[in-house]
Amino acid sequence: MPTIILTDPFNNDFRKLSPAERKQARKTLHFMAVNPKHNSLKIHRIKGTGFWEAYVNKDIRVIFEQNSDTLILHAIGHHDILRNK
Repeated sequence: MPTIILTDPFNNDFRKLSPAERKQARKTLHFMAVNPKHNSLKIHRIKGTGFWEAYVNKDIRVIFEQNSDTLILHAIGHHDILRNK
C-alpha cells in the first residue's frame, strides 16, 4: 500500500468540492491507497509533465506525483484543473 501525502493546495481544493463530490473523492482516495491499479481510477501520466492523473468521476480529477511507494496529491478539481494551476 502506498503512503499518501495530502498537500495544502490539495486540501484547499478538496474543501471547495460539493459534499457529493467529496464523497466520490474519498472513495477514489481509498482506491488509490488500497489498490492504485483499480480500473475505475484510469490513472495515466499527464503528457509533458512529471504528474499523474486519476479520475474521481467524468469531471473531477486528482493530480499527483508518484515516488516509489509514495503518492503526493497536489490538486483535485474539475477536468480543467491544470489550466487553473
